[in-house]
Amino acid sequence: MNNPFRSPTVTSFLANLDLGRLRSLSRRGEIALALAGALIGVTSGCAVTAMSFISRHLHSLIFGLEDTDRLSSVEVGNKLLLLVAPIAGGFLLGLMLLFLSKTRKKPMVDPIEANALHGGRLSLTDSILVAVQNLVSNGFGASVGLEAGYTQLAAGIASKIGLSLQFRRADLRVLVGCGAAGAIAAAFSAPLTGAFYAFELIIGSYSILTLTPVVVSALVSTIIARLLSGENFVIDVGSFGSVVGADYLPALLLGAFCAIIGILLMQAVSFVEQLSRRSSIAPTYRPMLGGVVVGLLALISPQILSAGHGALHLNLSHEVAIPALLGLFLLKSVASAVSIGSGFRGGLFFASLFMGALLGKIFAYSTPYFDHATLTPVIYAVVGMSSLAVAVIGGPLTMTFLALEITGDFPITALVLAAVITSSLVVRSTFGYSFATWRFHLRGESIRSAHDVGWIRNLTVERLMRADVRTADVNMRLSQFRHDFPLGSTQRVILVGDQGQYRGIVLLPDVYASPVEKGDDDHGLGEFIRWRDDFLLPQMNAKQAAGLFDSAESEALAVVNNHGERKVIGLLTESHTLRRYSEELDRRRREVTGEL
Repeated sequence: MNNPFRSPTVTSFLANLDLGRLRSLSRRGEIALALAGALIGVTSGCAVTAMSFISRHLHSLIFGLEDTDRLSSVEVGNKLLLLVAPIAGGFLLGLMLLFLSKTRKKPMVDPIEANALHGGRLSLTDSILVAVQNLVSNGFGASVGLEAGYTQLAAGIASKIGLSLQFRRADLRVLVGCGAAGAIAAAFSAPLTGAFYAFELIIGSYSILTLTPVVVSALVSTIIARLLSGENFVIDVGSFGSVVGADYLPALLLGAFCAIIGILLMQAVSFVEQLSRRSSIAPTYRPMLGGVVVGLLALISPQILSAGHGALHLNLSHEVAIPALLGLFLLKSVASAVSIGSGFRGGLFFASLFMGALLGKIFAYSTPYFDHATLTPVIYAVVGMSSLAVAVIGGPLTMTFLALEITGDFPITALVLAAVITSSLVVRSTFGYSFATWRFHLRGESIRSAHDVGWIRNLTVERLMRADVRTADVNMRLSQFRHDFPLGSTQRVILVGDQGQYRGIVLLPDVYASPVEKGDDDHGLGEFIRWRDDFLLPQMNAKQAAGLFDSAESEALAVVNNHGERKVIGLLTESHTLRRYSEELDRRRREVTGEL
């Protein structure tokens, strides 16, 4: 029986609508990318709100706080909890690490590494596991923030959406940036901060094509988070008059000072990690021992617990003496380094903001030595907060917009911009890494940013080489060689030993250009063998191969299986390598500019 409410046109449309068409539509044009960014903004806002809700309730449940209290700004009545909770969290996290070590062998990838090496491909399962570990670490009081979990989970969801709709590599990287932008925007109620966090740290570049989806995601995520939680991260700088020219010198000095402290902080975290690895303590027990240290420090000052939101506002709104500020800074820096270095999951985003604010207030006591300076301690705290964060996390514009959005004051933002540029310049000139890229460096990776270098690594010698190569025995006589390889049959012949080992290359023009005396054609090929120790390995990328062609001054090189056996498996020419490298480079350029 025909359905009177379904016309033939509607029936035909539904019959022709399939998942493939939907995927094709989703990958077509900037509008589709913007719509995907909006969807990711919704999921990011929900993910951040959910993680924040769980963290606050864990604090209330474990430490007996009120729902409106912040762990780092209240006095916990039961002091034993301050010691036991981080240890219990470390024990629980250690069990999780033990389970994961037996079930998941591949290392977990974060959004920066995913965009730099894997074309935006992130495991959603791994991202959820990272978020859960971050919640356990933060919820039990370890001195880490939730921003790492926020960005990991939101970016993992974004990558899953992009993979499901079969987005292209460049678009998938943008979607991962949208997820991270939405996460940071929702965490701080700061859409510009979230957007530039994505541009500077996750995507690695800014273009007109990426502007719309990233900003849409950040705006939508901020709106969703405000609707669900109603919280804003705002700092009241009070009334101070106006910024004058004399205020820039102390701000620049504060930026340079924060850069030095940021470098020391990153190295302290690495020192604790290396100390943990070199010890005989199993990875399962390291978080628990780290929890012991954090718990002991919390007995001195509970302000070092968790991310430090409450402690930040507490120290900004009260007058605190220099010894107390210095003591709290040292305690927080040690607690953060021990927490991350011992295996607790989290990052230094908010910890660097908190410690930078403390440094700014400490620096404010030197203002009488600067003539005509007018800034208040709270403004120095904002400058220090952004300067230390840019030294550790990176992203000068990200931290500048954060200062703008949390203070709402443009003159202060200009001052912050000068300070963060100074801090960034000092770090890049003397150290060269942010916290994330420094950890990649310690693992042996050469990643300096989220710029897409994965395609270069995927363009390997094994993919470029020819496997059908002409070979000959290295002991072959010249007469036999001339018989087997007449002039014009090939350009070059690879010589191999008895077991197929690479021994060099002979160029046919060299052989036939040499004058032949009577009896000379019974000699060997020794005088014609070239590039005996110059060869390529299959795992080398095109850039490395091009460097070897240049150093060997050869138009072609043999490819061997490894350094030990040196069995010939192929041949690669310089012209083909450079042509394919140029084609891929042009393809990436067209993807960025939207020409594909």
